[in-house]
Amino acid sequence: MKLDELRAGEYGRITAVGGTGALRRRLLDMGLTPGTGVFVRKVAPFGDPIELNLRGYEFTLRKEDASNITVVKIPAEEGHKGAHRFGRQSEQRQNDAFQPAHGQQPARRQFPWRDRGKKGRPT
Repeated sequence: MKLDELRAGEYGRITAVGGTGALRRRLLDMGLTPGTGVFVRKVAPFGDPIELNLRGYEFTLRKEDASNITVVKIPAEEGHKGAHRFGRQSEQRQNDAFQPAHGQQPARRQFPWRDRGKKGRPT
């Protein structure tokens, strides 16, 4: 199966990279190497280009170039287990990094030079 045959939302694992010369070298340099998991995020209305998620980053590939890459379709459960990383963390996980421990106030830095000359504040 070729990479351009995968539909949006499907996972695959690259088995071979075809093409010759500069095209093949460019595909390999972009990280499209055998054994790498790939997720098809979107496909344009007429099928060209294809948006992929690969090795933790997103990029777009022309259908003509995608037809040079042979893949094996893998189940979604296996694809989620490290074939790639999604760029966004859950909202809860993002907020956890900024929350103080239970019962504690967040640390505040004091800048005494900011308070100079203001009425009612120490100088």
